[in-house]
Amino acid sequence: MKSKQLGNSGLKVSELCVGCMTFGEPGRGGHSWTLSEDQSRPLIRQAYEAGVNFFDTANVYSDGSSEEILGRVLWELAPREEIILATKVFGDARPERQGLSRRLIFQQIEASLKRLNTDHVDLYQIHRWDAATPIEETMEALHDVVKAGKARYIGASTMYAWQFAKAQEVAKTNGWTRFISMQNQLNLIYREEEREMIPLCLDQGVGLIPWSPIARGRLARPQGTVTARAQTDNYQKMLYDKTEAQDGLIIQAVEAIANELKRPMAHVALAWVRQKAGVAAPIIGFSKSQQLAEAIAGLDLVLSAEQMAKLESPYVPHALVGF
Repeated sequence: MKSKQLGNSGLKVSELCVGCMTFGEPGRGGHSWTLSEDQSRPLIRQAYEAGVNFFDTANVYSDGSSEEILGRVLWELAPREEIILATKVFGDARPERQGLSRRLIFQQIEASLKRLNTDHVDLYQIHRWDAATPIEETMEALHDVVKAGKARYIGASTMYAWQFAKAQEVAKTNGWTRFISMQNQLNLIYREEEREMIPLCLDQGVGLIPWSPIARGRLARPQGTVTARAQTDNYQKMLYDKTEAQDGLIIQAVEAIANELKRPMAHVALAWVRQKAGVAAPIIGFSKSQQLAEAIAGLDLVLSAEQMAKLESPYVPHALVGF
């Protein structure tokens, strides 16, 4: 598997990133579709043996058990220096421990490192914007986490472009560590980030690691296909149900091109994301071995300009979601 540079930083990552929200003890964190450690272990191994070295989790996934599973499984597979490990801070099952204050950032990094069974993460990301905490406090705390050796780089996730620009400028003005990455939603049925955030990241040399590149599975199957995950994933419903009719035209275009190429639909949807400027590694989630194998098998696909245009032409503006 190829490696790609994450923005203008010196960090190189595998061209796919494993999203670890699927790995977590069922019943912890409110998701019925997560996989226990015994179920997760062979999938994590499969990813590593296929050449994936980039794993992304969060303190809030399955109330911390996603981090716990990675902390037990990864170091059985590989030396620490071979893995690019990313986690996130902001959320918590307890409302009083949510946010990006200095106190909470230091509490949460220590808790994450303990669960991950490591002394540092390679990429520490803010999961959302904290309107209650001055951005100066957050950026200085993140800088101090880096200087303490607990994180090598910092990144951000879904927010408004003006917020991201403000955070970067605060860091630059004060000589603090700046974000090297943006983890935001980008897929064929949600392209609102192309308006401001992605051009900002391209201008500033910030790498993109998009979440939900196949729209939590909607772009991987014909419209109307019912799956157990789709029926129980309330977050997916919040993201996409309101635009289901409009998005259907795009899903049909994905299906048509996939049929022409004799490829799975997921190959086409992922190829579109991978070919967008600035994208280093789409974050893929999977709960079955064949889903990962399918994503890896599609890495050779390069869509033509005509195919890209056919996929993009049905898109209409969407309301912002996921913030």
